[in-house]
Amino acid sequence: MAVLPVRQRRLALLGGGFSLDDDGLLDDWLLGHARTAGPRVCFVPTASGDAAEYIRRFYDVFRSRHAGEPSVLPLFRRELDDEALRAFVLAQDVVLVGGGNTANMLAVWRTHGVDRLLREAYDRGTLLCGISAGANCWAEGSHTDSFGPLTFLPDGLGLLPGSVCPHYDSEPGRRPSYRAAVADGSLPAGWALDDGVGALFLDGRLTETVTRVPGAQVYRVEPDGRGGADERALPCRPLT
Repeated sequence: MAVLPVRQRRLALLGGGFSLDDDGLLDDWLLGHARTAGPRVCFVPTASGDAAEYIRRFYDVFRSRHAGEPSVLPLFRRELDDEALRAFVLAQDVVLVGGGNTANMLAVWRTHGVDRLLREAYDRGTLLCGISAGANCWAEGSHTDSFGPLTFLPDGLGLLPGSVCPHYDSEPGRRPSYRAAVADGSLPAGWALDDGVGALFLDGRLTETVTRVPGAQVYRVEPDGRGGADERALPCRPLT
């Protein structure tokens, strides 16, 4: 059996991008970390139920701003058999996961075996990334409104150790609810993202944090050992 070469595993958490921002700064930063110029970029809109408007905006933005080959992986009206689905996912240089319902997305992925394919793609050097639910999914757990009120979800693909909380500065209740979940052990220590930031992990290690919004930050949130949580803001390089 042939042994595959070891490739650097790449993962990015986003607090913005094509679906929220008009300046393209986070998209440009993200694509700059793909393994090739003019990358094949696949948008996965499962968390939104494959919303047509979300898909249209992805194509409009990437075809007008970026070199490369955009595509979409729909699962609610799936057309590819298992062999073709695997070939399609593994051919991508970037897999970009959209926002929506984290819990529903994970369930659909597992039904179709997409969770296993994403792990395989990750090990082969595909850049995995996303916003909101598309950031939550890569960790061991996350902070989510998948069930209505804000709560903790001790579920995810586990490619990134710990937990993730998106929209840290923009949605009321996010900060205290996430801190409480980390403090009492409902979620492991993790990463909180303000809107407008990006965080890059190489082989599971945080290597870069950036922001397109002055003052927006990435935070490390950990139990303080006294029943509370410590929150540490990480320096973010401004994108221009």
